[in-house]
Amino acid sequence: MTLGFEGVIGQPQAIRLLTQAIRKNRIAPAYLFVGPEGIGKCLTASLFVQRLASTEDSPEQRARIKKRMEQGNHPDLLWVEPTYQHQGQLLSVSQAKAQGVQRKALPRIRIEQVREISQFLSRPPLESPRSLVVIDRADLMAEGAANGLLKTLEEPGQATIIAIASSEAALLPTIVSRCTRIPFYRLHPEALEQVLRSLGYGEIVDRPTVMALAQGSPGEAIAAFEQLQACPPEILQSLQHLPRTPRPLLELAKTIPQTLDTPTQLWLIGYLQQFYWQNHSSSQWLQPLEKARQALLSYVQPRLVWEVTLLAIARNQ
Repeated sequence: MTLGFEGVIGQPQAIRLLTQAIRKNRIAPAYLFVGPEGIGKCLTASLFVQRLASTEDSPEQRARIKKRMEQGNHPDLLWVEPTYQHQGQLLSVSQAKAQGVQRKALPRIRIEQVREISQFLSRPPLESPRSLVVIDRADLMAEGAANGLLKTLEEPGQATIIAIASSEAALLPTIVSRCTRIPFYRLHPEALEQVLRSLGYGEIVDRPTVMALAQGSPGEAIAAFEQLQACPPEILQSLQHLPRTPRPLLELAKTIPQTLDTPTQLWLIGYLQQFYWQNHSSSQWLQPLEKARQALLSYVQPRLVWEVTLLAIARNQ
């Protein structure tokens, strides 16, 4: 039995480790769920905290707890997500999207949010055996926030903290050393297809570029598909079949940053790398795109980035 983890597909090692911890009642004060994006870490964390919040081994109680957690009103759970700063407010990715906020940088876990964690853990749990904190995308933590979290991990009190990250490299080694590591891995093609079909995204299976871009991650496959659907068709068509003269290339370089925010431009670069490789089998087109990615991450002016990139690719056609 997997003690409530039946919905997780393709992560037997992670489920085995967490199931053993529950059965032996040896719950660590801090866990690090680490692995690529979109492969079930958040789902597993949600199911794990539901189990830890239960005072009895009852599916009915876990169902009630799940409902309250989904509604965001369980007093003993704090779920922390990366945020944008906008007009003095911290907005999650979904909130920023709903409000139409133009995103020019990646979201971050901020010092204010770590202070909130500390305040949350300063009181004893009200209903559960322990207080529960989940930090989604902990690898997007600002330096000040990371140092603050380290202090919290040293004395978590009657709590369990779960940090979710795509890589250990972006985390302080001292944070990693204080967490019990739970590894997650990319899904095999059969498991990937099973998850996509079960979620109603079977049509993605027939899109080779999206499937290749996903690299075994259902979440990345769905995100890529939705990004592809949202990308203006005229921009996508022009990038897939680049003009051969400078003037339309420069117009395209102007249009892209006017139409797409920075995270979408970064996604588009990854999509184009996969598309060009599948359709042209040439690495000459990949290097300019990788330079473009690094330039955007370094906050170089996007129009200039695209001008240089598109002209370089055109020369190699």
